[in-house]
Amino acid sequence: MDNSDAAKAAQKKALRKALLNLRLEMPDRLQRSDLLQRVMRIWLVGRPDVVIGAYWPIKGEFDPLPALHRWKEDGELIDRPQPRRIGLPVVNRAHKTMTFHSWYPGCPMEEDAYGIPKPKDTELIVPTLLFVPCVGYGPGGYRLGYGGGFYDRMLASLSPKPFTVGLGFGSGFVDDLEPEPHDVPLDAILNDHGVVWPV
Repeated sequence: MDNSDAAKAAQKKALRKALLNLRLEMPDRLQRSDLLQRVMRIWLVGRPDVVIGAYWPIKGEFDPLPALHRWKEDGELIDRPQPRRIGLPVVNRAHKTMTFHSWYPGCPMEEDAYGIPKPKDTELIVPTLLFVPCVGYGPGGYRLGYGGGFYDRMLASLSPKPFTVGLGFGSGFVDDLEPEPHDVPLDAILNDHGVVWPV
């Protein structure tokens, strides 16, 4: 890593920290979360997916699970050939891989290698749509995550690749976010104001 790469890495680390602090200190989190729940529910109307992957919220992230549970219940009211299912990630720390296992309210949970709750002994599922948390996001559908690279590696390994949707608050938008060569843009990004990508 040369000096310019080291400087870029330090800048990204500082940006990540600033965005996390901003998110954790949001005074109107409940209102913004309610707005994003609505945006998400409206966005899902008409989507053909029956298996959706999401995440367990940490560090002030938006919680997608109430909107997804409602989506699942709505599917039960419609006569559908396949039941709708929700999956949460299970990270293998040693292999640095991520898979998705079925989740439903009240399902048995346990902590993963990073202390994040994950479904315990539920079925492995393959989502066709994946909601991804964003620490930050920028033009072109690029996402700033925590820096572990799990999502990028997992997406590179999936075939067919799921439709990827970033979720974040308006405060996470970074207008000059520079993607790295290995970054893969998201297919869509939603925030508490609506759809921000594609514009």
